[in-house]
Amino acid sequence: MPTKEDDAAENVRMIRDSTRAVVGADLRRIRARRFQEPGFDPTILATMAEMGWLTLRLKEEAGGLGLGTAEYCALTQELGAALLPEPLIGAALAYRMTNVDLSDAGICIGAWQDQPNSLGWRKLRLPGDRITGSKHFIPNAIGADSFAVATADGVAIVAKDASGVRVTSEWTQDGCGLGTLEMTGVAPLAVHAADAVDDALDEAALATASYLFGLSERVFVMTVDYLKTRQQFGQPIGSFQALQHRATDIKIQLELTRASIASAAAVLDAGARPAARAAAVSRAKCRANDTALLASREAIQMHGAIGFTDEYDAGLFVRKAMTLCNQFGSSAVHRRRFAALLKEAA
Repeated sequence: MPTKEDDAAENVRMIRDSTRAVVGADLRRIRARRFQEPGFDPTILATMAEMGWLTLRLKEEAGGLGLGTAEYCALTQELGAALLPEPLIGAALAYRMTNVDLSDAGICIGAWQDQPNSLGWRKLRLPGDRITGSKHFIPNAIGADSFAVATADGVAIVAKDASGVRVTSEWTQDGCGLGTLEMTGVAPLAVHAADAVDDALDEAALATASYLFGLSERVFVMTVDYLKTRQQFGQPIGSFQALQHRATDIKIQLELTRASIASAAAVLDAGARPAARAAAVSRAKCRANDTALLASREAIQMHGAIGFTDEYDAGLFVRKAMTLCNQFGSSAVHRRRFAALLKEAA
């Protein structure tokens, strides 16, 4: 008789298969979307919504699939391998912060960050059910129809075209964008309890770590394939011991990252206490950040001159890694949080 673990493994397999069927491996669409508003394809995001990916972590009674964090990480890992620009993590964050189906709000993206270099979100208040303040570093904000704004008094759903709302955006290295949401006396469409925000942010950070891991794995495979085919002095450059050592270092970091993400997903799915959840997520996100930068930058170096050209795909991976490593907390931020949690536990 199948066990709960068997069911979870089968769910992960099916999610990987369905994700690969949707996103594919061709990077030409990714190139075509760079620096073009809104930075992603709304029809692709709509397909994701139809497949239940945005509500994967919601309970079935709330209109979701009721699946675990391990399944969510399997999904985002495949998205990372494909360098998908669609803001699935940001949209799923909005659903998870409210624990309700937000499909009536169009493309709704979570807006939580009050200030740079911080994981805090409680600075903003809702006095008199009106919001005045700002949220920063919102991925693909220009393409959103609404925002789920985390405040100390609740998660407010704010329409982008509401009176008093101003959205600005700047292009990032990967050709997508990060936006700022400024609100002056804005009346939200709805307000939901904020008791799920911390859990939602931990899940989003771990999903981003898994995306970075998928990115790292694919660029590493590209690099190894190049080392096997590029000839110098009459032999593949992959036969040179110095390059073998560098590739081995990357492989070790990849396996450590894989284990760290799997461990954190298991901690979250087991319903661990908040401190244990936060520590596991910070460890995984920090490791995924560092591994993504290592794998992508080494790919550029080991590809040689061709790696520095914009036409070569390796450059897409390093640009995406540079952008995503700071979303939901940089390595420095997560190291500080991890150290603080260890100090509390001592």
